[in-house]
Amino acid sequence: MTLAPSLCDFAVELHQVDLGREAMLRLKTARHPSETFARVWLRILAHCLWYSERLAFGPGLSDPDSPDLVETDLTGQVVHWIRVGRADPRKIQRAADRNGRVSVLFESPARLEDFVAAARADGVARLERVELAAVEPELLDALAAAEERRAQVTVTVVGDHFYVQKDGTSLDCAIARAQA
Repeated sequence: MTLAPSLCDFAVELHQVDLGREAMLRLKTARHPSETFARVWLRILAHCLWYSERLAFGPGLSDPDSPDLVETDLTGQVVHWIRVGRADPRKIQRAADRNGRVSVLFESPARLEDFVAAARADGVARLERVELAAVEPELLDALAAAEERRAQVTVTVVGDHFYVQKDGTSLDCAIARAQA
């Protein structure tokens, strides 16, 4: 018997200061039975970092070759393909060849560095268009500690920094960036 995904519901007050953008988001996503709450929060943070009105959650772990988040234009064409967590450099290169914009948000700067090193070692050359970013695992651990399926948060993105308010607690972390 397989376990069914559980629905997670997040009320997010988003402030992207550098872009002058504010939004009240109601993000509902299915949590795959094998998915950790830290990975769910990584998807939420990716949604906040690259927010647009047409950004939506993809099939995620149910279909490993599909993006975790995807933005489409009015004709249904993919304009932004986003992966979170572990990523294979060759699969990301394939996604970059097929899609206009590709981004990856890693769960730690160490994982980001490992990805860049693996891409260079494998000779994966066409990743210069891919936006690579990472958050500190301590932020994900703090957000996921309660394992809540419903949460209300305020997320502020200023430059390369996340500020998160959740349950009266203020959290923050730098967003690490790299070029493959």
